[in-house]
Order: sequence, then structure tokens, then C-alpha cells
Amino acid sequence: MTSRGWILFLAMSIIWGIPYLMIKVAVEGVSVPVLVLARTAVGAAVLLPMAFSWQTVTIVRNHWKALLGFAFFEIIAAWWLLSDAERHLTSSMTGLLIAASPIIAAVLDRLTGGERLGYKRIIGLGIGICGVAVLAGPHIGGSTWPIIEVLMVATCYAIAPLIAARYLADVPALPMTAVCLGFAALVYAAPAAATWPYEMPSTRVLLALGGLAIICTALAFIVFFALIREVGAARALVFTYINPAVALAAGVIVLHEPLTAWNIAALALIMTGCVFATRRHPEQEPDIVTEATAAPR
Repeated sequence: MTSRGWILFLAMSIIWGIPYLMIKVAVEGVSVPVLVLARTAVGAAVLLPMAFSWQTVTIVRNHWKALLGFAFFEIIAAWWLLSDAERHLTSSMTGLLIAASPIIAAVLDRLTGGERLGYKRIIGLGIGICGVAVLAGPHIGGSTWPIIEVLMVATCYAIAPLIAARYLADVPALPMTAVCLGFAALVYAAPAAATWPYEMPSTRVLLALGGLAIICTALAFIVFFALIREVGAARALVFTYINPAVALAAGVIVLHEPLTAWNIAALALIMTGCVFATRRHPEQEPDIVTEATAAPR
């Protein structure tokens, strides 16, 4: 890998490892709809001018049903559930739970007629599920619903790439992402207006919102597409195995969240499970790579 490739790789490892930290801070001062609107509106404002062309109009006309489905699972539902859950869970725990998304994707792919699971992948699924149990088990009771919300987010992040791979494989990633962000912003405009804060949020909250919108959404996609061009789709996705560790470290270092043996054990189990459960032959690598295929983040 070139020096440019390594720089882009490290940037993505951080950029999509810190959203959970920023969401945790942002929900202290604004409602969930306002938070999601900030991410989607700014992201769309940055990406749409870069992506807009008559080809984009044609893409929307020919693929609007699949685009709506992708936008719903990847952004509209997932970001609401994720932000709401973080009002009760630590950012580090949230990042670790969402790391189970590739495992869920492997199961859903098989259940919907996709690739058969070999014994190594089945073992990986079992290991990953054990990791989720280790992480969530001690919190069942007091934080059951937020944990369910995060697992629903992981499921959304598993469904979205299946839609993309099966119905949007011929659609360029940049226009698809820009259109979906724009649509999500429209959906959240009214709920955000209805829950707009009466007072200006604190500087800490505003910085978190700005970081989510500019760094973790708009800049993230620009860097991600550059990484794909530099190293290829398959290698670009390797950074997803680092994101959970970044999320854990960010929560512990910045927000002083507890670092427990449960967290470390869960991280090891979930990541091991992801590696085995998502292993495939080179000729079976997906042709389409979007933010959804790069979850967790």
C-alpha cells in the first residue's frame, strides 16, 4: 500500500470510529431529529454539488424504490435509533455493539438466498454472538431497550448493503450517497423544527454536531471514495475492523467511560467473529462499496 493509501486508511479508521463519541455529546443539548438533520443536511449540501448531473437525475428516476429502501435503513431509521440509544448507553458500548453488523449481514445474506455458510463462517457467527452476549448481558434489565435499539441499528446496517448490492450495483456510490442524505434531510426537517432547542446549545454540543456533520459524514465519504480509488474496494473495508477499537478508546479517553474486562473480551470476540463470518473468496468480493458496507461507525 502506498503512503497515500496508509494515510487515507488511518483517517477512515478514526473518522468512522468517533461518531459514537460525538453523538453521545450532541444528544446532551439537542433532540434526536435535530441531530440527524444536522448530519444529513450538511452532508447533502457538501456532496450533492459534487455528485449532481443529469446522470444523477436518471439514477433517481430508475432506482427510486431501492434508493428509498437504502436511505431508510442506512440513515433514516438507523441514525434515529442510534442517537436515541446513546442517551442511555456509553459511546464505547454502542460502538462495540454495532460491530456485530457484519455478522448479522452474513446471516441475512444466507437467509435471503445468498452465499452458503461454510463451517468457518458458522464458527465466526457463534463467536460474534458470544461477544454480543458478553457485552450486553451485564446490562440486561436496566438498559434493555437501548441495547435493543443499537442491535436494530446493526440490523439496519446489515440490510442496507444487501439492498445496495442487489438493486443498486450499477449506481455510482457518490450520487447514491448524496441523494440518500438529501432525502433523509427532507424527512427530518419537520421533526427537527418541532423539537428545535429554545436556547443555543453549549459550545461542546455545537462542536459535536459540527464534527458529526462535516467530519463523520461529508468528509468521511470524500476520504472513503478516495481510499477505494487508491487501494480497491476489498482492501478499503479492512479499516472496519479497527473502528470498534477506536470507538472504545475514544469513549474511555475523552469521556472517561469505564474500561471493563467485559468490553475488552467483547471486542476480541466480536472482531474475531466478524473476520471469520465475513470471510469470502476474492472472486466473491462485492462490487459495490458504500458507507453501509463499511459499518460499524
